[in-house]
Amino acid sequence: MSVNVDSKAGVPLELAGRLHDPNYRGFASDNYAGAHPEIIEAVQAANEGHVTAYGEDVYTAALQQVVQCHFGTAATAYPVFNGTGANVLALQTLLPRWGAVICAATAHINTDENGAPERIGGIKLLPIPTPDGKLSPELIDAEAWGWGDEHRAQPLAVSITQTTELGTCYTPEEIQRIADHVHAKGMKLHLDGARLANAAAHLGLPLRAFTTDVGVDVLSFGGTKNGLLFGEAVVWLNSQSDPGMNYLRKMNMQLASKMRFVSAQLIALLTDGLWMRSASDANEMAQRLSAGISAIDGVSLTQATQANGVFAVLPPGAAAKVRESFRFYDWDQARGEVRWMCSWDTTDTDVQSLVAAVEAAVSSLASQQTSNQGDATAN
Repeated sequence: MSVNVDSKAGVPLELAGRLHDPNYRGFASDNYAGAHPEIIEAVQAANEGHVTAYGEDVYTAALQQVVQCHFGTAATAYPVFNGTGANVLALQTLLPRWGAVICAATAHINTDENGAPERIGGIKLLPIPTPDGKLSPELIDAEAWGWGDEHRAQPLAVSITQTTELGTCYTPEEIQRIADHVHAKGMKLHLDGARLANAAAHLGLPLRAFTTDVGVDVLSFGGTKNGLLFGEAVVWLNSQSDPGMNYLRKMNMQLASKMRFVSAQLIALLTDGLWMRSASDANEMAQRLSAGISAIDGVSLTQATQANGVFAVLPPGAAAKVRESFRFYDWDQARGEVRWMCSWDTTDTDVQSLVAAVEAAVSSLASQQTSNQGDATAN
């Protein structure tokens, strides 16, 4: 087989074109989806000429006004590269070196950030098991103790996730109750909002209604899972923003030199309702997927479908068959629980195809089991 090669660089010419199948669809993560066309347009518009670096640009300044429209006039946004960086940075600003953070055992900061809060942030995590990914004042109190004990990391902050890693959503009343509880103990409240827009779409509420207005101190605002190329933001929700944010962002390698491209994306997302439209589309596809999956004999949902994630238990062997057509993750392999995530660009055809693949896999396994039982009886 001959390969066309650039005679000057020695690089196969095939690598200069598209390397993936644009028709492939997956349900493993909402990070798999491409960037929304309106986001691409925003990046292109920001790409002309020279603009001041490191956040001293008109886009980052304009982002402050946009964020304040959504979160209140005291809010301050600090664009960063990714969600892990946003979470670590936000938590660092809340804690002294001896501080600890209470979180759900399933929280992303505890299970999916490879020790970054501990290793990079120097933060002790105090995880609490929960049935649905949600904390409550009662659960928090299991670790909210030991103040003044020099032998124990001091629990000085609580981190909740909206929506949770199990796809469930806090109500404003639940967050208010948590905020009042932890503030009364002298603690601060952080919210990991990687899928904050999906929560707003589910609740039918503006962003500040379940963040600023109910006592959240600082949040990590997610963009990548909702159509951005890359980029998130740490948003302080009150005027007492920690002046150390600028220094910590640099120390944590989260200071973008060409920050205009992160800020321009966030502006496009948060302007003209794109954030809500994209999140609503993802949530709607998850609802359709949930309805289709729950109608299949032998398959059971394990969590309420409140955002863009669907959790279900499949019969043994079914997941492997479905993965011949779609990629997705095991959530609890021991019990056969899997997770499917819908994205801003998931279509009804995608959902129907996945439901059909699950139904075919379960039916095939059931038929095989019946046949094996028949053979055993005959013998």
